[in-house]
Amino acid sequence: MKKSQLFLFAIAILLHTGLGAQKAIPKGTLFIIGGGDRPPSLVKSLLAVAQLNSKDYIVVLPMSSEEPDSSFHYFKEDFAPVCTNTIANLNFTKENVNNTLWLDSLVHAKLIFITGGDQERFMNVVLNTPVYSAIHKAYENGSTIAGTSAGAAVMSKQMITGKEFSDTVYRATFRKLHSKNIEIKEGLGLLTNAIIDQHFIVRSRYNRLLSALAKYPTLPCIGIDEVTAIVVHNNKVKVTGESQVIVFKDPKGLKITPGDLIKLSDMQVSIYTAGDEFLLK
Repeated sequence: MKKSQLFLFAIAILLHTGLGAQKAIPKGTLFIIGGGDRPPSLVKSLLAVAQLNSKDYIVVLPMSSEEPDSSFHYFKEDFAPVCTNTIANLNFTKENVNNTLWLDSLVHAKLIFITGGDQERFMNVVLNTPVYSAIHKAYENGSTIAGTSAGAAVMSKQMITGKEFSDTVYRATFRKLHSKNIEIKEGLGLLTNAIIDQHFIVRSRYNRLLSALAKYPTLPCIGIDEVTAIVVHNNKVKVTGESQVIVFKDPKGLKITPGDLIKLSDMQVSIYTAGDEFLLK
């Protein structure tokens, strides 16, 4: 067989197996809220992004919460004044992740909302299950996937859990800039080219996001404050809400000392407010 024929044969195999095909760009949008209150203005912004018609419905996934029914109740309380669409509470557990009726409802929801709580609790239910696949399918088909607080953290592929290795007491932020402070676990991976942190300014979480940047220097690290959100479609990001979004990226001269302290000579810091836009790589 000639070299040209071998080359064409190899290309044909790649195309047949899918190895040569690029992953399709999702048609959906992410609406990632930094936590805190959900005033009518923020709810209206989310509904405008989701573009619900009268027949569309919303699915709430409350698995992050210790009290999922309460999370659903407060969600309905915030949305009822400005939204007449059906809102379904799908509290998946490890025992019912294969519920075909619920999974079908999840895939076809125009808006999926992930509540706050504990991001690890959510991923312990969802990871490597049909629920994970259904969320991705909905996103790929054009649904809006929204989340607040823990529901924001799970959006990243590299998910900040919030645990601090150098201290057993829970704090709003890490006390030192240690390279090994941060614990990263697998999130939903709807956002693969950035890392998200939430309650960012109000809880002074700069230290832990800098720790994340040291661990993943090629990824922009985005801190979203409360009552504020980023809207992500493809690689375009728009800020909405009442406060600010801070982005750390492109560290220069990054080094880790023998004592695991972070050093760098420079990095890009951007602060955005409502209406601002920026691009992800």
